[in-house]
Amino acid sequence: MGTFTRVYNRFEFLQPVHLSTQKLGLVGSKRNRLVHLGFELRNPNVRWGEKGCIRARVNALLELVPETKKENLDFEFSLYDSSKGMVVDLAVVGGGPAGLAVAQQVSEAGLSVCSIDPSPKLIWPNNYGVWVDEFEAMDLLDCLDTTWSGAVVYIDDGVKKNLDRPYGRVNRKQLKSKMMQKCISNGVKFHQANVIKVIHEESKSLLICNDGVTIQASVVLDATGFSRCLVHYDKPYNPGYQIAYGIIAEVDGHPFEVDKMVFMDWRDSHLRNNKDLKERNSRIPTFLYAMPFSSNQIFLEETSLVARPGLPMEDIQERMEARLRHLGINIKSIKEDERCVIPMGGTLPIIPQRVVGIGGTAGMVHPSTGYMVARTLAAAPIVANSIVQYLGSGGTQLGDDLSDQVWRDLWPIQRRRQREFFCFGMDILLKLDLQGTRRFFDAFFDLEPRFWHGFLSSRLFLPELLSLDSRSLAMPLALLDWRLWPKALYPW
Repeated sequence: MGTFTRVYNRFEFLQPVHLSTQKLGLVGSKRNRLVHLGFELRNPNVRWGEKGCIRARVNALLELVPETKKENLDFEFSLYDSSKGMVVDLAVVGGGPAGLAVAQQVSEAGLSVCSIDPSPKLIWPNNYGVWVDEFEAMDLLDCLDTTWSGAVVYIDDGVKKNLDRPYGRVNRKQLKSKMMQKCISNGVKFHQANVIKVIHEESKSLLICNDGVTIQASVVLDATGFSRCLVHYDKPYNPGYQIAYGIIAEVDGHPFEVDKMVFMDWRDSHLRNNKDLKERNSRIPTFLYAMPFSSNQIFLEETSLVARPGLPMEDIQERMEARLRHLGINIKSIKEDERCVIPMGGTLPIIPQRVVGIGGTAGMVHPSTGYMVARTLAAAPIVANSIVQYLGSGGTQLGDDLSDQVWRDLWPIQRRRQREFFCFGMDILLKLDLQGTRRFFDAFFDLEPRFWHGFLSSRLFLPELLSLDSRSLAMPLALLDWRLWPKALYPW
């Protein structure tokens, strides 16, 4: 659903496997990191049976997918010089939006920052969608390349919701360029490597990189997403999973309004002639998310909102093909595709701990929707200001004491309560079949806009969240499962 937390790869995501308790380093293969997330990887063109693997036909959509071309920014930046033995104030591990945002803001305050990422110039490959008001609040409107006046939700063939809230697609090249330019002008140093180990001393930490370089820092920020390599957890990790397959395609035409994006399309009329697919979709439904750029160019994505275990990618693609045939959308060519997995909910990391986290590694994905972009970018100033306050001029706290304060500022008790309520919402969605899901969103988008706006954007806190049920008597009866309420109310 257009989020910064999408994990882009060229593998197949199938059933979760038993998670090892062993920490994986960043230097590990992509396959190992994805297995650590709970997904077994299989060749997308091989069907597995009881007696082994059986070669299957290549998915029709995949036949049109071009080879992935990695695009890099044309920037010159200063490299970290390990020979000087300098202890930087902040080492940011990971060069995604969250990491760069904190690096930019901490360096603006005059502190020394090193950004560690194996490919710092690489443009993020994902297609990101956001509510326009969220980016406007962060002065990032110039980083949207397409906007729509509103969005639509198809509950079924007879019910359509018009959402009067502008939506936009992020210009990923512009966003990264803007952040990188500010980091470079602020004097941020860069190191192209993976971090494989961190050793903590009383007032500083040593980051051991896979190229043999050791970087010394007063504070370490893990912004590596879902790899959970530096931030530690002390409880089993059992999230739900949002799985999606998306394409940017040139088409002969499509039935959607060009000035509205399709936020959710829960219709299943495209499955009437396929009993097996219809039954599967009735149990664990998927929806279409679409951003029409013109009458013949569109981003299309079939999404499983949340399931445990996550749906196989081949299942998602099969449903998407059936939907596009039914809608009369003829794909002429595919500019790019993406396979996405988003762990949702699950336990928070140990709070506090020596390494500070932000984004996916800090449990900041919206557990009910998979959204994270606004929440993460809005949290960047909180983390940055906290580091500057406790580490800057006059700051007396170092080591564990400093990290403790930053964690507490990032996850105050009201935010933890809010997250547990969202996890409560995810637990409900996991129980709903297609009809229950339709009833849920039919009622949800009938709420006053400030409520559904706030829920999707993580702006509602517990008092407002608890009033949702009383304000909409049509909310699903599953919301009245009071056995789940203690967890939502008392998360600690």
